[in-house]
Amino acid sequence: MSVVNVLKQADIFDELTNTQLELIGSICSERHYQAGDIIFEENTPGDELYVIASGEVEIQVDPSLIGKDIRTGSHTIATLRRGQSFGEVALVDQGLRSAGARCSQPDTHLVVIPRDKLMLLCDTYPQLGYRLMRNLAADLAMKIRHTDLQVREQITWANRSK
Repeated sequence: MSVVNVLKQADIFDELTNTQLELIGSICSERHYQAGDIIFEENTPGDELYVIASGEVEIQVDPSLIGKDIRTGSHTIATLRRGQSFGEVALVDQGLRSAGARCSQPDTHLVVIPRDKLMLLCDTYPQLGYRLMRNLAADLAMKIRHTDLQVREQITWANRSK
């Protein structure tokens, strides 16, 4: 499958023209992972956005990173599949990764988009940049809502067990 066809499947590239998708495709690289491979770790610098061409990726957080006396080990907060993207927070603020990403299926194929080149495209082609940032904001809002729901469920179940 071509990189442009993979990008067409991702919501963050919704309403981009074929020419705009080809421009983005020209700056992409491809990587292959096997089950158990770490794509990136939580609290590490990030400068790439990923789109899943095939396979499956788990997004994980490790509560022990925020303090003592908290259970150790990573906790999967989302499982992503073909056409879904991750790593977008690094595009927005260039901060540390808020979660880790681990490949959970053999032969997982990712399209990798470097932040610096994507931002240059957005600056050079404002219409592309506007559409991409609008879609990125919608994607992040949906993920925040999902996380809020998970937090509410955890609080509800914790209160019931007391």
